[in-house]
Amino acid sequence: FSSRTLWRFGYSARLLKTNHFRTAASNTSFPAVWMLLAQYSGRIPGLFVVVRKNSFFTMPETVEDKANLELYSPHPEVRGMTLLNREAFKRTVVVPVLKVKKEIVNTLMKSLKHTVLQRPGLKRVVEDPEDEDSRLVILDPHKIREFSLGESEQEVLKQLNVCPEVSKYNLELTYENFKLEEILRAVLPEGQDVTSGFSRVGHIAHLNLRDHQLPYRHLIGQVIIDKNPGITCVVNKINIIDSTYRNFQMEVLAGESKLVTKVKENNIAYELDFSKVYWNPRLSTEHSRIVELLKPGDVLFDVFAGIGPFAIPAAKKKCHVFANDLNPESYNWLLHNCKLNKVDNKIKAFNMDGRDFLLGPVREELSKELPLPKAEQKTSFHIVMNLPALAIEFLDVFRHLLVGEPCGAAGLPTVHCYGFSKHDDPAKDIQERAEASLGTSLGGRCSTYLVRNVAPNKEMLCISFQIPADVLYKRPCPDEAKPASKRLCTSKDFSEEKLE
Repeated sequence: FSSRTLWRFGYSARLLKTNHFRTAASNTSFPAVWMLLAQYSGRIPGLFVVVRKNSFFTMPETVEDKANLELYSPHPEVRGMTLLNREAFKRTVVVPVLKVKKEIVNTLMKSLKHTVLQRPGLKRVVEDPEDEDSRLVILDPHKIREFSLGESEQEVLKQLNVCPEVSKYNLELTYENFKLEEILRAVLPEGQDVTSGFSRVGHIAHLNLRDHQLPYRHLIGQVIIDKNPGITCVVNKINIIDSTYRNFQMEVLAGESKLVTKVKENNIAYELDFSKVYWNPRLSTEHSRIVELLKPGDVLFDVFAGIGPFAIPAAKKKCHVFANDLNPESYNWLLHNCKLNKVDNKIKAFNMDGRDFLLGPVREELSKELPLPKAEQKTSFHIVMNLPALAIEFLDVFRHLLVGEPCGAAGLPTVHCYGFSKHDDPAKDIQERAEASLGTSLGGRCSTYLVRNVAPNKEMLCISFQIPADVLYKRPCPDEAKPASKRLCTSKDFSEEKLE
């Protein structure tokens, strides 16, 4: 048959393996794949399935029995539960066991390590209620067909002088034995997405639940607390981040309503009130990437600094840092974290609008530093603008921000500006929008970096570039010293000419 047919079967096998892994019975994917191929082996000319008998593994000839699925699934009656009842998850499952003298249990476990039960949280060896000198070794029901051992396993038992008879054992499963995703999959309506992922901010788990999950939100929150040591509070975002201060409304789903927390990122500790400031643990790598670009002695202007994830590690690297945030809460936590990390004498903090910060402290500092002779100019200047929803709109501030003759190209500040894009070519989109704000082309003198996928068809990117000298500087008219009536041009005329 054709290569296209082969591809389809390969794709089907991968798909079945992936989907099956997501279900409770995660260890049955390979048998199920081979069963699918075996069903079609007699219908498609040229397709043959060769199964080689493996040691300690018996290929099932039929669909796995009900007990195999039950081992990884709570009691079916929990479907639709909105108020957590842990007792309702109990169920008894019949599993295969071997009766073994207790002195050889360890030897047997090593010899049959691929056949014994591998389920985390469940004991593989239990006491024999009928014989205190023996133990019952629980076998994996996915690998033992019809409670009988294969030839390979029987040979091992013969060498150890163990009776090969497989007995049935009633194994009681409780809420504690099931994983987070298994519990939620059993509770939520069949066929709907199961939320088991979340962002962790200290002791807080942060969820973004979908509409169909909201009726179960309090149960979901409690299960997350139960299954994740150290998490004592679960919150759900109930609106998008569209406020001036970049925080959002949230609902506490379970646990204590304590939203002041501690986090650690790149070996630096921060404290914050998660309900009042912006913090995203998914940006840890990006914070580190930018700081690695800096050298001791460089100057960093952090326009939208938050609580300091760029500013504080830069200060620890012995950079000179100017950090600003409009949110008074972020500003206060920035000051707090500067003291916490003992860099408060290395960071000048501001509580201003980003545009005012650029037109004020940033322009003032650049005006002092950039005119220095080239031999003295050893400092690199970096401007970080991490406000993806709006930062590109601030780039027009750099048009003629400074007055005078341009410094050398090496001294021009480097901007790292973040933005969101839903465009088919997000890098091109970000560059074109930046060019529109700056009023010049960045072709060949900028780089774009994909930070992360924020949502389907929505990317967060960082565009980095040195501010072109003809954008940053407004040259004074050569006859500026003459009386106004005799001047050939005015600064207004020059500005309008450049903008055109």
